[in-house]
Amino acid sequence: MKNNNRPLIVVITGAESTGKSVLTEQLSQYFSSRYYPEYAREYLEKKGPEYVQCDLENIALVQLQQMREAIQLQTTCVFFDTWLIITKVWFEVVYREVPAWIPEAIKNAPVDLFLLCENDIPWIPDPLRENGGDMRQELFEMYKTNITENGFTYKTITGSGSDRLKNAIKAVWEYL
Repeated sequence: MKNNNRPLIVVITGAESTGKSVLTEQLSQYFSSRYYPEYAREYLEKKGPEYVQCDLENIALVQLQQMREAIQLQTTCVFFDTWLIITKVWFEVVYREVPAWIPEAIKNAPVDLFLLCENDIPWIPDPLRENGGDMRQELFEMYKTNITENGFTYKTITGSGSDRLKNAIKAVWEYL
């Protein structure tokens, strides 16, 4: 249940091209709340699509700082378009290692609810996307495993267009 001393923290997560960014903005509008766009995309759009391990750690540090900031906001809900679990999995997939501080930061995160987007909408190529095809399902399972192993509450979000939004809104209301 929601902690009344801070906003409800909801992270929208899932594999690439599952509508996370659109859904995050729509939920923010529906609940008249703040949201954080996908920081990794913002970072790589400025830097370029090539990255190294220290870039991922820089992204992770900003994601952690955003969470610290979010719990101080005076609003009902705060929505995150992806977050640190995706960055952890990114480290695992690309580099086969994760900075030691990341699992602990995830474990102690004040996330109330994860909305895990199912891979039931088409993958759309984009210069920053790397994982279409079968990898989408593998990533979905990795995110789900990380969420459950850390004891977070989550709902899987399915459907396309307005149905996806309705399902996400329903999941947030059920949590509240």
